[in-house]
Amino acid sequence: RSAVVGVSHGFRHRSTSIYTEERKDRMVRFALCVLMLMAASSAVMAQEEYIELLRSDIRAEKVAIITEAMNLTAAEGEIFWPLYREYDVELSALTDRRIALIKNFAQHYEKMTDEKAKEIAKEAFSIQKDRTKLRENYYKKIEKQMSSIRAAEFVQIENQLGLVIDLQIAAEMPLIHPPGAATR
Repeated sequence: RSAVVGVSHGFRHRSTSIYTEERKDRMVRFALCVLMLMAASSAVMAQEEYIELLRSDIRAEKVAIITEAMNLTAAEGEIFWPLYREYDVELSALTDRRIALIKNFAQHYEKMTDEKAKEIAKEAFSIQKDRTKLRENYYKKIEKQMSSIRAAEFVQIENQLGLVIDLQIAAEMPLIHPPGAATR
């Protein structure tokens, strides 16, 4: 579990990194699920069932990645997984807000106003703050019931997975431009 794979930028990389060779396929599937969710969330409302199916796939992939990366003992799992399920319910509410924000952006993209851009930016900042606060709250809960190391490990993995999602969404989102401005 603690075998050193390599050293880069002063950090020792262990086999528990979520980016080891055996996890690449899972991460690719995870990224594809995120891309499909992104595409579906900006489409018509008739695809709500499809969005839920994709969200379910993303949740399953995240659980598999966390399971493999954290390598919890049976006793640790009995403590961790109920906390994770609580966390995931709260994270789902933030995801709902994010999907609504993407739909709002797509609806107003062609005729963006300063007022709408400000509203979208404020909600994006609010979602980011709430996500950070949620992770901090669950860090404290996991730390209290397990250890600081396990709590930090969870936050690190969750942050890395969140960054993958954020990157996929950012890659698909066009930049806001004033109406009539040339887009690149």
